[in-house]
Amino acid sequence: CFFFHITFVITGASYVERSKNPRRGGSEAESATAKEPAEAMQARSRMQRLFGFEKEDLSSWHRFVCLLNRPTDPASLGIFRCLFGMLMAVDITQERGLSHLDYKYLDGAPICRFPLFNFLEPLPMDWMYCVYLVMFLGAVGIMLGWFYRLSCLMFISTYWYIFFLDKTAWNNHSYLYGLIGFQLTLMDANRYWAIDGLRNPKKRNTHVPLWNYTILRAQIFIVYFIAGVKKLDADWVEGYSMKYLAHHWLFDPFKVILPVELVSLMVVHGGGLILDLTAGYLLFFDVTRPVAIIFVTYFHCMNSQLFSIGMFPYTMLATSPLFCYADWPRRFFGCFPEFLQFVLPLTSDEPRPSPSCVYPSPPNRSAEERESPALSQPTAPRFRHKMAAFFTVVYIAEQLFLPYSHFITKGYNNWTNGLYGYSWDMMVHSRTHQHVKITYKDGVTGQIGYLNPGVFTQTRRWKDHGDMLKQYATCLSHNLPRFNITNPEIYFDIWVSINDRFQQRIFDPRVDVVKADWSPFRPNPWLMPLLVDLSPWRTKFEEVEESLDNQTEVVFIADFPGLHLENYVSEDLGNTSVQVLQGQVQVEMVDEKKNLTLTSGEKIQLPAGAYHKVYTVSETPSCYMYIYVNTTEVELQKNFTKLLELQERVRNGTETEPLPPELQPLITGLDDEVAEVNDTDPMVRLFLKRQKRMQEVKKRREASLLERFDRFATKKYYMIRRGVLMTAIAMRNLAVGLPPLEQLRSEIDYANMKAPESEAAQKESLADEPRHGEL
Repeated sequence: CFFFHITFVITGASYVERSKNPRRGGSEAESATAKEPAEAMQARSRMQRLFGFEKEDLSSWHRFVCLLNRPTDPASLGIFRCLFGMLMAVDITQERGLSHLDYKYLDGAPICRFPLFNFLEPLPMDWMYCVYLVMFLGAVGIMLGWFYRLSCLMFISTYWYIFFLDKTAWNNHSYLYGLIGFQLTLMDANRYWAIDGLRNPKKRNTHVPLWNYTILRAQIFIVYFIAGVKKLDADWVEGYSMKYLAHHWLFDPFKVILPVELVSLMVVHGGGLILDLTAGYLLFFDVTRPVAIIFVTYFHCMNSQLFSIGMFPYTMLATSPLFCYADWPRRFFGCFPEFLQFVLPLTSDEPRPSPSCVYPSPPNRSAEERESPALSQPTAPRFRHKMAAFFTVVYIAEQLFLPYSHFITKGYNNWTNGLYGYSWDMMVHSRTHQHVKITYKDGVTGQIGYLNPGVFTQTRRWKDHGDMLKQYATCLSHNLPRFNITNPEIYFDIWVSINDRFQQRIFDPRVDVVKADWSPFRPNPWLMPLLVDLSPWRTKFEEVEESLDNQTEVVFIADFPGLHLENYVSEDLGNTSVQVLQGQVQVEMVDEKKNLTLTSGEKIQLPAGAYHKVYTVSETPSCYMYIYVNTTEVELQKNFTKLLELQERVRNGTETEPLPPELQPLITGLDDEVAEVNDTDPMVRLFLKRQKRMQEVKKRREASLLERFDRFATKKYYMIRRGVLMTAIAMRNLAVGLPPLEQLRSEIDYANMKAPESEAAQKESLADEPRHGEL
């Protein structure tokens, strides 16, 4: 059943110019086609009506080639080409990083990078701006349909170079952009609403072969469907993958009738699973397509607010019309007034024949005429048509295979399979990192020291991927000799929780990663296994967390036999204890030089401001939890509460005692700059800053649609402005050389100019946290 559905999604022939009504201004022949007799409609088989092709079209390779090269209206493809090019032009300034390119590559700095192939290196900074400029011009050329084939090559060559240059920036939608760019390079997407049609009238408004639509529709179907299959993972079905999303304000309407737990389980996880599994199918059929478009539009609009994923929601919205009739733009733009027709796409002309398609052979033509190369309408498949059909089949088969190809690239498998990007496992896994320690050892003197996690790099994704960790360790071994550390050995102790499981080690902390073996095609020998047998404990976690008050925190730890956790209890954390849930551990108080053995159910108090070690001495993994209270935070909250009550009494006139000078700013409130004077009590100053920040967050949340749009447009303007100015500076440097240093500094300062931004803009996300919204 699955492969049958794949077949009709691949062909997509049900959309080939099946307009039910004559288009405005259409020809007599078009009107006659629209007025097809009822008898002819009834004569069409059920399969023809549903899928647009007959079983006989799949009966032989010849018939299949003719089907995939069937002439199709270029209108929908042309509109998608324009939208995709426009979105990519915007994406280049944002997610691709043109607006902050100098910060991303830090020309000349000792930065550890993570390319797919170790020989790949970024070009000098000014030349990187040139690469981005070529990519941007390629995206604009795609949008305009101007020197289309060259523009596609400009875009995809630079795009894939940048993509392979940094694995830490990989994600599913960035991979999708590259795939669509590659597909468009091979398609005739400049046959409608393109400047190339004005330059070369032979290309204007000509048919495109059906496989142009087939590949795009199949690609989008795969994105939806495989994402749904990946969400059949038990963690997603049970509601552990994206638990935090239910607290977002977008889900407030659902919370009116459902508790947060059910919103997370049924709406976030259940709704996401059902939509991904069914969207591709529902978009295909005429009856279900309107409903599908409504739901996927709502879904992608929500994603644009939930996640920082750039142009991905809008790109997916642009793909939805590909599933409609290919001539929908003609009917849509035909509804506009006549005086706008000269700037709008064509609405009346029928597509003209194209040598890229295979046309039905008229019965009165001889075999010699059908094979004549002089004719403009090929009626028999030629080599190019057969290669197009072959490529379509191979490409779609490859896209179906890649998400499950991890048995080949075993070295990239960690707790999840493969590098994040081409598997369409979107949002299935969420991670939190509790503890990261990097230890180095001098290979000559034996000196041991520690490095700040993330030193020499600007990313954090190396923590979860063995291949990146190997690259990071190699880079550190090259940089540390500059600090008199010879032949360093590098050890990583990284604790990760995936989908609300125990915090546990992901890599063996006893392995020197610099010398460790790693291969893309063999399993990583120093990867620690995910303790999936302990997953049922997550139900117990929820019970424990519900039993605690809002001031008490808990962290759940699991460790392997023979290993230990070295930890430091901050002086801010009072009443800290460790309790064993499973197995047996030995706790060493480093300062007190005391050892205690604990078994399941036992716990001890840990001293603040001191180190301790927890050894797993049982034969099976141990499980324990830290329970602690941030006493500094609790005291701060108490003081804030007292100040708030005092402020309220002063404002409503119930406070009879005069305020001391250090508390006078409480009277003026947030509207007077006196509240920020240096003579104010530090606690009062902190209290007033917090109130001001909360007030600004509230103001942003309650802003009108116009204010939100103005804030959005201003932010994008300054982002694009900086990208344009920095690119101009780089091009000038390449053309005439570097200017004097003072001039260069003033130019960059001018490019860095930003709009005034409130402090709340940086803190707004904190208010979404369920328990720490105010701090």
